[in-house]
Amino acid sequence: MQTTSSEVLKSYIFNEPIVVDAARLQPLGPAAIFMQGTKRMPGTAITKSVVANEPGGRKREEIFVDIIEKISVTFSSSGYILTSEIDGTIQMKSYLTGNPEIRLALNEDLSIGRGGESANDYRSSYGSGAVILDDCNFHESVRLDSFDMDRTLALVPPDGEFPVMNYRMTQEFKPPFHINCLIEEAGHLKAEVILKVRAEFPSNITANTVVLEMPLPKYTTRASFELEPGVTGQRTDFKGANKKLEWDLEKFVGGVEHTLRAKLTFSQELHANIIKEAGPVSMTFTIPMYNVSRLQVKYLQIAKKSSSYNPYRWMRYVTQANSYVARI
Repeated sequence: MQTTSSEVLKSYIFNEPIVVDAARLQPLGPAAIFMQGTKRMPGTAITKSVVANEPGGRKREEIFVDIIEKISVTFSSSGYILTSEIDGTIQMKSYLTGNPEIRLALNEDLSIGRGGESANDYRSSYGSGAVILDDCNFHESVRLDSFDMDRTLALVPPDGEFPVMNYRMTQEFKPPFHINCLIEEAGHLKAEVILKVRAEFPSNITANTVVLEMPLPKYTTRASFELEPGVTGQRTDFKGANKKLEWDLEKFVGGVEHTLRAKLTFSQELHANIIKEAGPVSMTFTIPMYNVSRLQVKYLQIAKKSSSYNPYRWMRYVTQANSYVARI
C-alpha cells in the first residue's frame, strides 16, 4: 500500500533539524506592511525542521523558532565600515496538535523606523530603543493588538513552516569579523599577501564553514601559502583558472585572530599599482547561536490545554554572510 499523506509520512522521518540557505530577502517598503493575503509576505522557507517521535510512535509536541540574520558589510581599505545591513526573519515550524495560540515576546526596547507620526504605522518609531529596525512585516496570521504596548506577537500558527516576521536593519552594528589585508611587491616578479581575520564575538561562540576569497592579479602564475604553526582544520588553494586565492577554516572561535601569508609569482613585470590589480577580499560564514542585531525572543508562551501540557520549545539563532567584503 502506498500513501502520500504528509501527516502519515511524518511519522517515518527521523532527520535532525538542519539550516539551509535561502535567497536574500527583498528590501521592505512601507506598503509591504499593509498588503493582505498571500501577497503580504513571501513564504520561502529558510530552515527545515523535522519532528522526532517518542518511543511508542507518539508524535512529540514541539515547536521550532529560528531567528536567522543575513548580514551585508563593506569595509574600506583602511578598515572603516562603508555600508552595513541586516536582513532577518523569525521563522516558525509548529508540531503542536490542536493549533493552540502562541505568544512571542520581543525586546521591550525594540523600535521600528526612524520617523513617522502614526502609532499604528509599524515603520514609525517610539522612543530610542537599543534595537532599531528600519522596517518589518508580519505573517497574515499574526495579531498585533498588544505590539505597541509590550512588543508581543499573538498568532495561531498555520500548518507547515512560515515566516512570522521579516525585518531589515541598517543601524550601526559591530561586524562579527574584522579583515585586514596587506599586499606589496617582494622582489622581481614577486609579491606577498598578508591576510588577517579576527573574530569579534565572544569566545563561547564558534563560527563554521568560514571561507575567504581574494582575486589576484591576472598575471599570477603561482601562489605558495604559509599558515600559523600548529593550526588544524584550515585549507588553502590557488585557483589558477580564475586567479583567485581561497582560504577555508572549518571552525573560527570568537576572540581569535588567524593569519595567512601568500607568496605570489607573476609572469610579467608589474605595470600598474598591484593593489589595483587584486581584491577585494570576500568572506562567507555561518555563526550558530549568535545574532548581530540583538533582536531576541524573550519568551514563547503556548496556550495550555491542561496543567500537564508542556510542549518542547526549540529556539535557535543563526548569523550568515550575505555580502561581506573588504576592499584592499
